[in-house]
Amino acid sequence: IGGGMRFFGPAELVAGLCHTDEQNPFPVWQDGHISPCFNQLVLGALPHAGMAIFSACYLGTTRCSLFQTAPPCGWRLRLVSALLAALLFTADVVVVSLLQQADMYLDVFADGCAILAWLVHFSAIAVLQSTAFRRTRGPPLLLLLVLLSVPNVVITLMIYCDSQEYLHLTQPLKLARFVLASTRTVPLLVYLLAFTFPCISDAGYTLYINAVDGSPLIPESAEPDTGEMVAEDGSSCVSRLFYLWMNPLFRRGQRGELDRPADVYHLPQKLRTNVVCRYFNQCWEACRRGAAVSDGQDQWPRPVSRNLLGGTWSSHNQEEPLELQGDVGLLRVLHKAFGLRFYILGVLKVLVNLSSFAGPLLLSALVNFMEDAGAPVSTGVYCALGLFATSLLTSVLQNIFNYEVSKVALAARAALVSSIYSKALQVSGSSLASCTLGELVNLMTADSDRVVNFFRSFHELWSMPFQFCITLYLLYLQVGVAFLGGLGVALLLLPFNRFLAIRILSNSKGMLRCKDDRVKFLTFFSHRKQELSHLKAIKYLDAMCVYTWAALPVVISILTFVTYVLLGHQLTAAKVFTTLALVGMLVVPLNAFPWVLNGILEAKVSLDRIQRFFKLTNQDLQAYYALVSPEDSQTSVLLNQGTFSWQGPDSPTDGETGRGAANGSLQLHSLNLHITKGSLVVVVGKVGCGKSSLLAAVTGELSRLSGVVYVADRAAGFGLAAQEPWIQHASVRDNILFGKAHDPAFYQAVIEACALSDDLNVLPNGDKTEVGENGVTLSGGQKARLALARAVYMDKDIYLLDDPLAAVDTDVAEHLMKKCIMELLKGKTRILCTHRLEFVYKADLVVLMDNGTIVRTGTAAEILPLVEAVPKKLKNDHNMKEKDGVEHEDVPGSPPDLCVDDDPDQLGAEQKQAGGLSWRVYRTYWAAVGGVLAASILMSLLLMQASRNLSDWWLSHWISELKNNSSSRTNGSTSVNKLNLHFRSFPSSSVQTFPSNTSSDVQFYLNVYTCIAVANTVFTALRAFLFAHGVVCASTFIHRRLLDRVLKATMTFFDTTPMGRVLNRFSSDVYSVDDKLPFVLNILLATVFNLLGMLVIISYSLPWVLVPLLPLALFYFRTQRFYRHTSRELKRLYSLTLSPVYSHFSETLTGLGTIRASGSSARFVEENARRLEQNQRCLFLSNAAAQWLDIRLQLIGVSVVTGLGVIAVVQHQFDSVDPGLVGLSLSYSLSITMLLSGLISNFTETEMQLVSVERTEEYSTNLPIEPQQLNLPSAWPDQGRLEFRGVVLAYRDGLPNALDGVSLVVRPGEKVGIVGRTGSGKSTLFLALFRMVELDQGEILLDGLDVSTVGLAQLRSRLAIIPQDPFLFSGTIRENLDPCGRNPDQQLLDVLDQCHLSSAVNRMGGLDAEVGERGKCFSVGQRQLLCLARALLTQAKLLCIDEATASVDQKTDKLLQQTIREKFHDKTVLTIAHRINTIMDCDRVLVMHAGKVAEFDTPAALCQTDQSIFHRLVGLRGE
Repeated sequence: IGGGMRFFGPAELVAGLCHTDEQNPFPVWQDGHISPCFNQLVLGALPHAGMAIFSACYLGTTRCSLFQTAPPCGWRLRLVSALLAALLFTADVVVVSLLQQADMYLDVFADGCAILAWLVHFSAIAVLQSTAFRRTRGPPLLLLLVLLSVPNVVITLMIYCDSQEYLHLTQPLKLARFVLASTRTVPLLVYLLAFTFPCISDAGYTLYINAVDGSPLIPESAEPDTGEMVAEDGSSCVSRLFYLWMNPLFRRGQRGELDRPADVYHLPQKLRTNVVCRYFNQCWEACRRGAAVSDGQDQWPRPVSRNLLGGTWSSHNQEEPLELQGDVGLLRVLHKAFGLRFYILGVLKVLVNLSSFAGPLLLSALVNFMEDAGAPVSTGVYCALGLFATSLLTSVLQNIFNYEVSKVALAARAALVSSIYSKALQVSGSSLASCTLGELVNLMTADSDRVVNFFRSFHELWSMPFQFCITLYLLYLQVGVAFLGGLGVALLLLPFNRFLAIRILSNSKGMLRCKDDRVKFLTFFSHRKQELSHLKAIKYLDAMCVYTWAALPVVISILTFVTYVLLGHQLTAAKVFTTLALVGMLVVPLNAFPWVLNGILEAKVSLDRIQRFFKLTNQDLQAYYALVSPEDSQTSVLLNQGTFSWQGPDSPTDGETGRGAANGSLQLHSLNLHITKGSLVVVVGKVGCGKSSLLAAVTGELSRLSGVVYVADRAAGFGLAAQEPWIQHASVRDNILFGKAHDPAFYQAVIEACALSDDLNVLPNGDKTEVGENGVTLSGGQKARLALARAVYMDKDIYLLDDPLAAVDTDVAEHLMKKCIMELLKGKTRILCTHRLEFVYKADLVVLMDNGTIVRTGTAAEILPLVEAVPKKLKNDHNMKEKDGVEHEDVPGSPPDLCVDDDPDQLGAEQKQAGGLSWRVYRTYWAAVGGVLAASILMSLLLMQASRNLSDWWLSHWISELKNNSSSRTNGSTSVNKLNLHFRSFPSSSVQTFPSNTSSDVQFYLNVYTCIAVANTVFTALRAFLFAHGVVCASTFIHRRLLDRVLKATMTFFDTTPMGRVLNRFSSDVYSVDDKLPFVLNILLATVFNLLGMLVIISYSLPWVLVPLLPLALFYFRTQRFYRHTSRELKRLYSLTLSPVYSHFSETLTGLGTIRASGSSARFVEENARRLEQNQRCLFLSNAAAQWLDIRLQLIGVSVVTGLGVIAVVQHQFDSVDPGLVGLSLSYSLSITMLLSGLISNFTETEMQLVSVERTEEYSTNLPIEPQQLNLPSAWPDQGRLEFRGVVLAYRDGLPNALDGVSLVVRPGEKVGIVGRTGSGKSTLFLALFRMVELDQGEILLDGLDVSTVGLAQLRSRLAIIPQDPFLFSGTIRENLDPCGRNPDQQLLDVLDQCHLSSAVNRMGGLDAEVGERGKCFSVGQRQLLCLARALLTQAKLLCIDEATASVDQKTDKLLQQTIREKFHDKTVLTIAHRINTIMDCDRVLVMHAGKVAEFDTPAALCQTDQSIFHRLVGLRGE
């Protein structure tokens, strides 16, 4: 038994199976190669068994029955290969059985395993191609399993080849086995190829945005719709390497069909804005937790908005927007989010740097080969092949690196912009007061861009010094210590370059500051002057940089060669041209380094600015509101001993602008107020007493210093109608719905209640009509009612209405009060601030405020006597009047006109220029620079390039001469020469000097060389400074023309053009013309001349090179044409989609109070993400297009270098080559790729920047401007007599007449009051008088002179107006009152006193106090008073007052009327008013109705007539 057991032991089993010796049953090595036994069992049977097992795992994958198209051909090829492999192994089993060899069982076993494995694999593939894997390559494990079986095939073939009998025709069966084994390589290769290139056509293989994994592809049309595709995801390796997935988009661009942002691909999944932001937020959270681990007191969840929306205040709710606050370092978060991917790219950068050094070394070897006539041809071939391989590798790696870095930068941009937006929605009002709108918009624009550019600069920061050191070492190997001469100069320039960089940085900071201020508009000219002086400094410093940059290579090479020759060495072609190539590589890091450093410093400054913004405290509603509810369930709002300030407890008071930051700004103190649910509370008090601040305290916009605030169900938000109506740039309907669903019945009720029906009938598209930015196309009353309608439609429990009745006339106010506030909002808690005392008696509770506190609360009867300027009749009178109520709404008559409405096409989207740039744009820029100056710039460039190439040619000529001399004179030293050639590269061998190198020869060549080089530096300097001067001239010219034209543009233009669009011209377009365009243009011109010089030299040195150059040039031309169409459109679409991102941001900042009060923050964040995503799509594809081009240009460069090498080797065989010239052309060709790609990218970039010139030019030439007429006598008008004769005016063609045949005469010095319901044409009278809109018919005479014949500047300077919307500039009170500085301070103070503003101004710090952006340090009423003060200072004969005291309390109003009467007793005054008592003491009253004069007589006469509209209006007042 023991014997039997031993017989079946593993060793015997293996020995029997493999037919080997029992002592060594399992040999690994046998007869000089791997043994058949090891090969078949370990390399054959084992992997095949694994393949069978793992493939079987995929047999259960769920299938999808929806596919209609055939599977991609990659899958089909793999299926066929697997079947073929199984068949071949089956055939091998048959042959083995016939052969009957000793190790037959081993082969049968191995083949059997293989057959099983391939059959199972075949089934797995058949299953997988009808699953979700169909659109991919399938699981990578399959590839690994197949690869494991490759060694077995290879070794089997090696064994057969070593054994002769398998190759003899006398042994047909063995030969058959060899043939079968060889054939088995075919299915394997086919399988691997099918896996690598899945053969899926671009159209069919691109993922569609709406194709979920497993759903069928949309049946492909002839041309797929690019707007449906996802970029890059799911493309093959080759497609990614050569960007083939971009081709459908390029074809579309070439057809000229790339017009809308929706036409471009969607972003790859990983770069989607929401994906990136979610990830960034997680990283922020992780960093915050890391920072806040020690902080145990944080018991309340800080953010509140999403919680509140859901109506829960639980601290467990995790689905809240991220709280961007606290001591979290932004850099840390960015590092955590993008660091790893970014550092991995650094490894790629090292490889790129290393492979780029192969060029000069191979060049050296090739030139050595040229110089040695007897060198074997194989050396030359190896050099040429080496040049090909290394240049190809460098190109591919560099391309991948650039593309991946741009993707990281793109993701970072999405994260930053979204975070800044989210933060702006969370910052507390008091913190936000310290930032101006301009600064916040800059954070999102300039600062985030600079931080993103840091991603591009960072890897250069370490790789440049690395390149530098390696280059120096290689230089040392070439010329020994002589390189120190050139290096010395280069290093001396470093501190100089650093000095330049610092100066440029400080100037660009100054320029940005001026730009901030200029875009805020008031002191426009002085800021632009300062900005230009900074720009001039920057450009001249730039010129110094450019000069050192361009002159450096020449200076370094001269000094190096001179030192080398003076040390007594002999120059050779290999040395000279390798050194030249290395010096070229040395200059790049030397020059670019200060800029990279500069970019990183700028990014640091911007990062700090963003970080400061993130550190501002957020609105903390949890802490702000009391969490305990009062016992009384009926309480809606409760304030108990509340003290509130516009400044945070921690906010600075050092005179920064902002409502809160102004010293002595209003503080609300000791507020006690109890409001029950469903009551109407009216808040009254004089101007600036804190009514609006009280509402802000309720919504949480103020900072609570002490006391308790309780609001019932704060989570639901408020319905807020702010005093300054905030209107979105959208349709009327979208404004009212404000993101809620459309409920037709309720919507109609709201429209009726807010008296908007008539207005909507007049609008061209009803409620679908777009209103301009901030409602610019609506009248003041319409804006107020639209904002009210939006608040009402929100259907909240608490309504805060801040003086919505101020801007409407009496009967509309009556309607709003009755239908909207009393009926539609019945049962809601309403807090109404108003100066209209006639409505106060309807209140359940009246609150009287004064100087920031609540003086009294009580009924109307108790409070009214304290505020009324004129005692009213008793309340019963009112009620009676109301009962007889003339239902004004039902009076038939033509619908009222509407201040400039807009139809959608007029307020259309911004137009995008299509196609190439017209020659006009180039001509404009040429003219802006100045013809002579432009020509001299080009001339200096030509001379500079010529002298540069000449110096290099002179070197090669010198070397050739030396070589010829030495070969003719030193016949005895040939052997030494031969020997020397082999060691040329090493400094030790270069001590060999030639007797021929006589000092007089050397002297001559050196002198000529130095002269050429000096000439080159002179031309370089000339070119740099001429260019800088030309650019500054162009900037000045273009900006001046643009500003001139915009300031003269018609009002219609401003009504139909969003402010953001005009600002875009003055900010980003002017910035491009100032800064970006010159930078790119400079590089472009240098590149063009450089390339020309190179082509001339190469063609002169090796004329044969023109043969391959021609087809390459054709390929280059076609590629760039294919590329430029699409690239240009993508850049334009990028610019076009950028405006909405910025305008949405500034719109959000303006309406922050409304958005937060109504709890709509989350929706606005989503909208921002949507707009940003659209912009990112265009930017991503723009970057990808640049890389698509780059890889193709790199291939052209590789071909040129290889071609030169091959031609040189061939010519060397025929002894017809000058090593000097070959070296020269090769050292040039190493940089050809850089130049070619530089040429296109700079040309496209220049075109792209010239789009800014095109856009400014569009405004400078096409804007409709107001007519500029003749001068007139200085005394006109001396009386102030005004006459309208048959005036007809429509705002635009197709709109109804706003004035319809108005004729009237106003006598000199007369005071005329103008009334009429909203939209009856009252303000239009003023617009016509000031010629803001030109008349269609009729004329207006002022002192007998037709105003249409007078120059606009003169006409307007002789009239004064106080507009309906008080307009203040950002600046001091003095600048606002007296922009031209014509009046002494005492006069200004007197005027302020007359307008009852002295106390407020003194509290703020006198005339030099800042009014804040658009006057936000003042309440709306105070702003109106300030405008009145400004008008009092003008010496005009005619004063127009448009609703100027609508937001002022009645007492102040009465005093103002007194002031106006005294101050303007001899001047003509026209006053539009909705308050009848404002105009009761006018000489005459003009009643407007539907654009016509309805009545015009003294108030007394009109009151006598029962039929008069004025009489009815007075009746409604009960006065």
